[in-house]
Amino acid sequence: MQVRIADTAGYCYGVNRAVRKAEQALDEGKSVATLGPIIHNTDVVNALQERGARIISEVSELKPGEYVVIRSHGVARNVYDEIHMKGNPIIDATCPYVKRIHHIVAEETAKGSFILIAGDEKHPEVQGIVGHCEQNYFVFKDKFVLKDFFQNLEKNFEKKLAIVSQTTYNSILWGDALKILPMDEFDITVYDTICSATEERQSAAAALASESDCMIVIGGKHSSNTVKLYDVCSRYCKTYHIESADELENLKLSDAEHIGITAGASTPAHIIKEVIFTMEENLNRSPETEEDIDFAQAMADDSFNKKLRNGDRVKGIVVSVNNSEVIVDLLGAKQTGTVPASELTNDPTKKPSDIVKENDELELIVTKVSDQDGMATLSKKRVDEQAGIDKIVKAKEEGTVLESVVSTVVKGGVNVFCEGVRVFIPASHTGLPRDAALDTLKGQTVKFVILEAPERRKSAVGSIKAVSRRERDAAKAIFWKDAEVGKEYEGEVKSITSYGAFVDLGGIDGMVHISELSWNRIKHPSQVVSVGDVLKVYIKELDPEKERISLGYKRTEDNPWEKFKAEYAVGDVVTAKIVSTTSFGAFAQIIDGVDGLIHISQLADRRVENVKDVVSVGDEVQVKITGIDLDSKRISLSIRALLDEEDY
Repeated sequence: MQVRIADTAGYCYGVNRAVRKAEQALDEGKSVATLGPIIHNTDVVNALQERGARIISEVSELKPGEYVVIRSHGVARNVYDEIHMKGNPIIDATCPYVKRIHHIVAEETAKGSFILIAGDEKHPEVQGIVGHCEQNYFVFKDKFVLKDFFQNLEKNFEKKLAIVSQTTYNSILWGDALKILPMDEFDITVYDTICSATEERQSAAAALASESDCMIVIGGKHSSNTVKLYDVCSRYCKTYHIESADELENLKLSDAEHIGITAGASTPAHIIKEVIFTMEENLNRSPETEEDIDFAQAMADDSFNKKLRNGDRVKGIVVSVNNSEVIVDLLGAKQTGTVPASELTNDPTKKPSDIVKENDELELIVTKVSDQDGMATLSKKRVDEQAGIDKIVKAKEEGTVLESVVSTVVKGGVNVFCEGVRVFIPASHTGLPRDAALDTLKGQTVKFVILEAPERRKSAVGSIKAVSRRERDAAKAIFWKDAEVGKEYEGEVKSITSYGAFVDLGGIDGMVHISELSWNRIKHPSQVVSVGDVLKVYIKELDPEKERISLGYKRTEDNPWEKFKAEYAVGDVVTAKIVSTTSFGAFAQIIDGVDGLIHISQLADRRVENVKDVVSVGDEVQVKITGIDLDSKRISLSIRALLDEEDY
């Protein structure tokens, strides 16, 4: 006959924590009362009572000054109010997983949601959950009850629905319930609140039962999770539910070659050991064989008295958060641990409360265990770092573009934190000009690639410039594929020189020559455009080999000579403005961009020795158009012609 125990069996974290809190209070000499049996195990309850703990069923039974222990099942909100009214101190041993459900249903109720609860409505845990819902709930035991609920629900039901489960609810029944949810008809939010330890215990029991001829489930007859273990195992083989080794003599095990053992969350280690050794004795096998000694030792060391060592990877539930540290209760170990603020994250801009909150489940690494009190110092940062380093290494290998916020400016560059890893970006890779202030990047979200990501280092080297170059190269490829003379673009003026303006066409720059910026004569491009202006330009010339692009900005329809040609003719009399003078005459502007020459001989009806004796820059004069040469863009004007006409 072969006897095997499930990989996960016995005390769960929440029950263990509750018993430990009660024992600690008794060790400190406190007067203790538990609100209901703290555990579904008579031996443990009796042991606590022998040490002075009382079991009460109502808050009214509390004595003045007596500490009341809230067991792992949790209680309704009004129970806390009653205790506070009586003035008794509270030792809250509510399982963090249950506490999380209380927070969920309270928040959803505050939003106006209707709460659906999978579980046994008579179970203390469910009664506690209900007490945080303000009568806005429905408890169902299986998918059939849930189906009836929705069939009777009005189709115009406007409230949102939130569904949770008792932490020890059967995971198979939970899956069946989720399948029938009418997600298309109603607004339903699903919260998976089955305790991970419960799922693991049930899965391990099912796996063992499938390979056994017979299963023995050890635990209280009124323990919900133990009963569910019995139900799970019964699907695979003959299963017995016992509370202690005394019941073994009533079981028929002689025909079984493979016997499996599992235990509920409220079953202490010593009861499981007692069952195993009793079976050995009943089968006339000596527990002194090497195999049995190893098995018993493994039971003692691994399953029930787990000791932490530096470097161990553990899980913990956050019980409190302050500015200097985070306190966690460790799952699977009878210990409390602390995570110093410095071990939460590499990002110096984050506070502990920015990273975690109460009831969060964290994966941690043990960095130190105190020899005096067994307190463990833990690190979340190291777990995140390793996971982050793996992602950063992969990003480098695949050339992935990452995105993060510049957190600090340091000598020679800037730092960003990505996936919990510090990434240093040298000044030469920021994409800024050589002498630009790096402070302008602080707080900015930037895109970058990883240049160096050694697996054994906690920092990496990145480049913003490489991303910009990559983006510009991609944009260039697209541009040259579609570019052709005459095609129009909208682009931003990036820089200005004395001979023109450079315009970004989307990854590649083209130049508008100064002569193309205006139909008027200008001395510098800045008279027309500024850096940052968006211009509508068109391609005049292309040189793909040298990647040179000449752009046009002036529009034919804006050509003042075209306007002049359409509106003026020889013989017209116009008002013109003197814009310059020379030794041989004066230039006068007819319209913006079109000047004509008044020859010195045409300034007056007399001989003129000096042009400035007759006209000055800025004067407005009446002139007659006496000649037009559009090809040479020359216009002849005359004041004298009008004077001669007056004399005539």
